[in-house]
Amino acid sequence: MARFKLLLSEAVRSLFANVSTTAAATMTVLIGMFLLGFLIGLSTWAFSLSNHYKHELVVKVYFNHGVADNGKEVSAVQAKLAANPLVKSVTPVTAEEGLAQMRKKNPELFQGSTLPYNPLGPALTVQPKRGEDTVKIADTLQPRPPGVHDVNYGKKTAHKLLTAAKVIDIFFVLAVIVLLVSSTLLIGNTIRLAIFSRRREIEVMKLVGATNWFVRGPFMIEGLLAGLGGAVAALVLLLLGRTLFLGHVIHLHETDVHAWPFGLHVLIVLGAGLLLGAAGSGLTIRRFLQV
Repeated sequence: MARFKLLLSEAVRSLFANVSTTAAATMTVLIGMFLLGFLIGLSTWAFSLSNHYKHELVVKVYFNHGVADNGKEVSAVQAKLAANPLVKSVTPVTAEEGLAQMRKKNPELFQGSTLPYNPLGPALTVQPKRGEDTVKIADTLQPRPPGVHDVNYGKKTAHKLLTAAKVIDIFFVLAVIVLLVSSTLLIGNTIRLAIFSRRREIEVMKLVGATNWFVRGPFMIEGLLAGLGGAVAALVLLLLGRTLFLGHVIHLHETDVHAWPFGLHVLIVLGAGLLLGAAGSGLTIRRFLQV
């Protein structure tokens, strides 16, 4: 404990004795952690948005006119789909409900005319567990079972939506990886410059008999404190941006579209800032310990 107090006091003294290098390292961590937190929030929100639209992909099974709503043809297809492990739910739609939905969706088709009879048959709305499985579910109904008029999953729309979702996922994963790598290199170079400016101090400590860990300890604690300071400042900026800007934007979208909780952002940014600060100092100082 006494040795730790000594290392801590030396680290604090060095921080205030080298304000410019400390400020440079802290600002570098701040920028890197702010971009990391912002990108994580944006990417998780984009993943949630793409999943929301994937959940809107359904398979529609239309039956011929004249097939009873609870007829054996409908029951057989419904049982087959319900037993499919790719299917989340199967919702029957009666002919009357289908006509009401079409009248609501396309009111211009019903203006100035009265239908003598309902030309629609019953239907089934199939909700897949994953939006990517709509094609596989539709293929299970080929060839068409008896009584089925058409199987539709919006092929063009589904293809465009799934392609866009895949591009978004790949883009943000690559962006997070590139940002982590670039932030690590930038923070490491900044800390290296800070340590290089104090290489004479390290040489003197080694010449008077200080062990490698006694020399490395204060620098690692300095890196921890600089990383902590930069991460906390980045979190303050992220919180302000979330409160002042994102709070007005998020309400424009559905409630099930959201980023990771801010508490998780706090843990990730603090952990990354502390790790980069301490690891950057500990690894960079190795070359200066060879005296």
